[in-house]
Amino acid sequence: MAILITGGCGYIGSHTCIEMLAAGYDIVVIDNFYNSKPEALNRVKELSGKDFPFYECDIRDEEGLRKVFSENKIDAVIHFAGLKAVGESVEKPLEYYDNNVYGTLVMYRVMKEFGCKRIVFSSSATVYGGVNPSPLKEDMPTGAVTNPYGRTKYVLEEILKDFCVSDPAFSAVLLRYFNPVGAHESGRIGEDPNGIPNNLMPFLLQVAIGKREKLSVFGNDYDTHDGTGVRDYIHVVDLARGHVKAVEYAMKNVGAQPINLGTGVGYSVLDIVKAFEKVNGVPVPYVIAPRRAGDIATCFSDPAKAAELLGWKAELTLEDMCRDSWRWQSGNPQGYDS
Repeated sequence: MAILITGGCGYIGSHTCIEMLAAGYDIVVIDNFYNSKPEALNRVKELSGKDFPFYECDIRDEEGLRKVFSENKIDAVIHFAGLKAVGESVEKPLEYYDNNVYGTLVMYRVMKEFGCKRIVFSSSATVYGGVNPSPLKEDMPTGAVTNPYGRTKYVLEEILKDFCVSDPAFSAVLLRYFNPVGAHESGRIGEDPNGIPNNLMPFLLQVAIGKREKLSVFGNDYDTHDGTGVRDYIHVVDLARGHVKAVEYAMKNVGAQPINLGTGVGYSVLDIVKAFEKVNGVPVPYVIAPRRAGDIATCFSDPAKAAELLGWKAELTLEDMCRDSWRWQSGNPQGYDS
């Protein structure tokens, strides 16, 4: 049994490769290195002590995908490949719909051609929009998204649901991530964003390492315990282990199942800053900046469905997230180019 991991050299993908290999699966990886580095692949092999097929391939390349499927017996797909920056998606909606939606449709077409009917899809909590109260539950309304990135995730969830209706043998596990942070405990793989980071932890790390002068905290007048925005942060290794469980679950005839992957606990921006400083003994200078349009005060998950269906729950703590993030950044100040 081989599992195809698209975007397997990216942040979440590389950690999932390690966990899938540790669980005894054979994997096949594809990536186009748009937002990832070949060195991540080398380090996955180093950490796992295992080799596996790799193809440099874009998911929009139908012939390239056919080659992957014809040369390997693919039993299921874990689908990470896609563009993921909210701000960029507003500036470049065409690229996001072309890559995320069209590219995924190409992949589904090839999957169907080769009789592969199991997929674990990398979705996002953004599909809930800003109208549902936390904790967010899978049966809440989705679709009131505020940017093209989130809309691609919502549209693809709906497409997968349609596939499962049209073909009852097709299983799709729609994993709605919250806020992945942290890194592998070895410090050998982690998040290596291109350009200015879009998320809190990688920006905080660049301030801590001296690449940037200070962290901007966007708003301190929200209705939260300290006025800063509250989010559900989950260790990337916990998230990766959730994919192992999701593949096991997808092998059953489950239809389309949306499942949250989060801790169920919300931490504010300043909670993260203070925890990072305490755990690592490294100061993080910050300033309060105006709120960003579209940001909401609080967003965290109800993870009960993941526990019930997958037998999964997050185990690593906020301290683990901060410690492992710093181990990666301090050991790789220039990311994979260090």
